Amino acid sequence: MSKRQLHIHEIFLSIQGESTRAGLRCVFVRLQGCPLRCHYCDTSYAFDDGALYSFDDIIAQVQTYNCPLVEITGGEPLMQRQVHELMKELCDLDFEVMLETSGQLPIAQCDSRVSRIVDIKTPNSGAGDSFLEANYDHLCLTDEIKFVVMNKEDFDWALSIVRSRNLLSKVHAVHFSPVMRQEANGCVQGCDALPPEVLADWIQEAGENIRLHLQLHRYVWAPDARGV
Repeated sequence: MSKRQLHIHEIFLSIQGESTRAGLRCVFVRLQGCPLRCHYCDTSYAFDDGALYSFDDIIAQVQTYNCPLVEITGGEPLMQRQVHELMKELCDLDFEVMLETSGQLPIAQCDSRVSRIVDIKTPNSGAGDSFLEANYDHLCLTDEIKFVVMNKEDFDWALSIVRSRNLLSKVHAVHFSPVMRQEANGCVQGCDALPPEVLADWIQEAGENIRLHLQLHRYVWAPDARGV
């Protein structure tokens, strides 16, 4: 594979459903592949299904949408090391670039202009202990942290990480998101959804400047819709 190619699952225009940019138009570049297998994963279709795109083809398709905000996502986009050069080129073209990553792989190489949304996996996610400890030292005020919470054990663990790592002073925002329904009869792979009002109560009781985070696109479109 060329240094200027990536395995891509899809490129599409939608509404940003997560982070502090929720509600904005955004072009999503979804890369193929992920080493993790979270119980509640809503993009498992991207694990294997994809095609090889050149950087020129990716950038040309992104430009057709006439949208300044671009998110690089997956899967786990940092599995393909060439993605760093693509993000740099998009930044050079004056796109506002976001990266969605689990933090299992090093983030230090990311262009400083990229806003990283780091999804730290909780103990009950199915990918606990996957976060690369060294990445804590490379977080900065343009980054955002997300914890997907399945139950009170996950919440307490995530809160302890926020406090012990002093994350609220290191990053732009810390989001706690409840596991949400992905299908009409429950979550993918049978895991239980966490009612948002329960998580909201826990956040209020914690007394920290944590944001309740809901996946906006899951309310706008069908819970199992793709390309949104």
